[in-house]
Amino acid sequence: MLTKKMLELLEFIHERQSRDGVPPSFDEMKDHLGLRSKSGIHRLITSMEERGYLRRLPHKARAIEILRLPDTLANPGFAPRVIEGSRGGEAPAGAIAVDHGGAWDIPLQGRIAAGGPIEAVRQEESVTVPGSMLSRGGNHYALEVQGDSMIDIGINDGDIVVIREGSSAENGEIVVAKIDDETVTLKRYRRRGRTIALEPANAAHVVQTYSEDRVQIQGRLVGLIRTY
Repeated sequence: MLTKKMLELLEFIHERQSRDGVPPSFDEMKDHLGLRSKSGIHRLITSMEERGYLRRLPHKARAIEILRLPDTLANPGFAPRVIEGSRGGEAPAGAIAVDHGGAWDIPLQGRIAAGGPIEAVRQEESVTVPGSMLSRGGNHYALEVQGDSMIDIGINDGDIVVIREGSSAENGEIVVAKIDDETVTLKRYRRRGRTIALEPANAAHVVQTYSEDRVQIQGRLVGLIRTY
């Protein structure tokens, strides 16, 4: 699975290599994608290396080898259909109006800890998810999981979780929780009087308990995407 930004970058690298015999520089990649810094390019390339689409050759400047291409690039006749609607005529809230045969693009807003709390880093990317994961009348976004604290319920390091935005949750739901207005984590939610427990799904991790004023719910888990 490639995000929209990854696909755009891979296409740019492929075109420049085909035309010039060498890949573009990181500055050229940054300018092409409209990013503010090259760190975003490094993250995109690392993610595509992990997914098996390309690799960087050591000890060589601008040395990037494309290992494979997705259907949209390998078969130029294949392309998503861009429309202004969705199931029943309009896109689910929070979805980008690109129809991939019943799937939709939603923003990938960064990485979230499934371990100790870390800061979620906002990114200018999107991921394609099945329309069945998205609810009408709600905003949705995606986050890449880092850590192993939720592995016992099948949420692994590197998974993409689909979140329906919201500020409340029921006991037992998996939520994105912001702690002390600084860090975010993915945990199971439990309210106990005026305290909130954020429970891991891994015996190696401990339950985190906070007073209710320290925790803000930012959404609940509605789906998961895994790349093999």
